[in-house]
Amino acid sequence: MTAVTIQCCAPIVREPLSETDAAELAVMLKAVADPVRLRLLSMIGSHAGGEACVCDLTDAFDLTAPTISHHLKVLRTAGLIDGERRGTWVYYRIIPEAVNKLGALFAPLTESAPSSPGELELTPV
Repeated sequence: MTAVTIQCCAPIVREPLSETDAAELAVMLKAVADPVRLRLLSMIGSHAGGEACVCDLTDAFDLTAPTISHHLKVLRTAGLIDGERRGTWVYYRIIPEAVNKLGALFAPLTESAPSSPGELELTPV
């Protein structure tokens, strides 16, 4: 008998979210639902050293500086990024715990498949 690994049961379908968790996750999901904000989050996270100066972000968009600042504020308010002023520039970095929580919401769990198709039984972790 060989165990087969299947992907099943993302945490969102394992059990109902609490009202507090749902409200917190909804703010984060809303923040990343905008293409500009999603790109900003990706640019910050993938930038050398794990942080990016706002001056490194603005040139990638055909948007005004106040519009970029608004999008960064939304990401910051959602708890996905943090910033630190250094002189005249602000440097942003991802908050790993928040981004991991958002990603884990839909990440499948690994379960072993039964030897016969009719015996599929999943147990919560």
